[in-house]
Amino acid sequence: MTLTQLRYLVAIVDAGLNITLAAERVHATQPGLSKQLKQLEEELGFQLFMRRGRSLEAVAPAGERVIAHARRILEEAANIRAYAANERGEHVGRLVLATTHTQARHVLPGAIASIRRAWPRISVHLEPVADGEVLEQLAHGAADLAVLSTAGQVPDGGLAVPLFRWQRKVIVPRTHPLAGIGRAPTLIELSRYPLVSYESSIRPESSLRRAFAGEGVEPQMAMTARDADLIKTYVRAGMGVGLLAEMALGTQEEDLVVLPAPAAIPECIAWAVLPRSRVSRDYALELIHAIAPQVDRHDVRRVLEGNAEADWPLPPGWIELTQTLTL
Repeated sequence: MTLTQLRYLVAIVDAGLNITLAAERVHATQPGLSKQLKQLEEELGFQLFMRRGRSLEAVAPAGERVIAHARRILEEAANIRAYAANERGEHVGRLVLATTHTQARHVLPGAIASIRRAWPRISVHLEPVADGEVLEQLAHGAADLAVLSTAGQVPDGGLAVPLFRWQRKVIVPRTHPLAGIGRAPTLIELSRYPLVSYESSIRPESSLRRAFAGEGVEPQMAMTARDADLIKTYVRAGMGVGLLAEMALGTQEEDLVVLPAPAAIPECIAWAVLPRSRVSRDYALELIHAIAPQVDRHDVRRVLEGNAEADWPLPPGWIELTQTLTL
């Protein structure tokens, strides 16, 4: 058997047993992929898939074990290639980054641009998804690095490196009753108005919902969106009071009033998460440093390799971080 055959096998599974789609993803022809699968099954002496006519219907029980081993073999082969490229100082490749829409739009552009200037032969592919889907992309091997936020808890799924802390802000049109209070509204005050916030706000475990529950009130969620710019658009349209990340506020909000969020809504931390089972390329670690200069990529490498304990610097606040980056 060959690595190519194992790669084709995994591609078929990941394409939902659609051989045409699998062939497209691995840049092969459908007949060529089918031929390699047949040769692999002949060598093993049993079928990896149950068939109906010429179509694959399901993974055979014996195939499940083979596929699991194939994934590990392909991952280790990729690790060897990544390690060798790092040793050679070869900075060529593709970095796939799973993140949220807010991070992609308002945090990452400058960091990605600096990496591309330093290593023009790499390409960066962004996968902006909902908060709850970011780590899934990493777990499934669809991303090399994840950037996401939590309300304090450390993300699972890999080595989590804290980047910066950030607050939520309240935004309202200038004609709104809250526009003139000149302070953070209370949760009880916010509960009197429809709210427009992130999609994650409707999840039971949301820190926003927990904050309201702690005050014994229920938020009126008028609308949710993944994109902070959409939240601002619908606040302007009169849909309700907006709650969004401070990173999403710029110089184009003169028609809106920005207020601090209630103190009961917790501070959030932005994290970079790296898979522990894969060798990360140097430019992926340098991207983390470009986002958060207090994090040294050599320290991250030592922790990933098991040569040091994770002891990260205190992440700065968003305002402090941006001031550092512009000095």
